[in-house]
Amino acid sequence: MQKTADVKRDWHLADAKGQILGRLATDIAQKLIGKNKPTYTPHIDGGDFVVVINASEIAVTGNKEEDKMYYRHSGYPGGLKEKSLGELKKTYPTRIIEKAVFNMLPKNKLRSGRMNRLKVYANADHKHESQLKK
Repeated sequence: MQKTADVKRDWHLADAKGQILGRLATDIAQKLIGKNKPTYTPHIDGGDFVVVINASEIAVTGNKEEDKMYYRHSGYPGGLKEKSLGELKKTYPTRIIEKAVFNMLPKNKLRSGRMNRLKVYANADHKHESQLKK
C-alpha cells in the first residue's frame, strides 16, 4: 500500500490536435488517478500532472458539434442556459476537455485535487516547459 509521503508525481504532455474527445479524456483521467502506475492505491491520490495543448483542435465524431449540449443554471427561475459543443469550442475550448475529464473521475473527495493537476491550453503555448523537460 502506497503512503502519501511516497507519492512521486510525473508530468505528461497530451496533444489534443485531431484526437477524439472521449478517448483523450479517458487517458488523461487514468493518469490523474494514477492507475497507470504499479503503486496505485485507491484511497491515496498518487496521480500525475497532465498538460493538454491544442484544446481548440479536439475532434468529435458524428453530429456532436451541433447536437451535444452543455447546460448551466443561474439559480433563478427560468435561468437554464445551454450551449452546443461547437459554440463552446469557439468561446472556451478548454472547458470541453475539463468537463469531460471531470465527469470521468471518481465522485469522491480526491476529485478536486486531481483536477488541480490538470492544465489545459487552447493552443500550443504553455508555461510548463521546465517541468516537462526533466
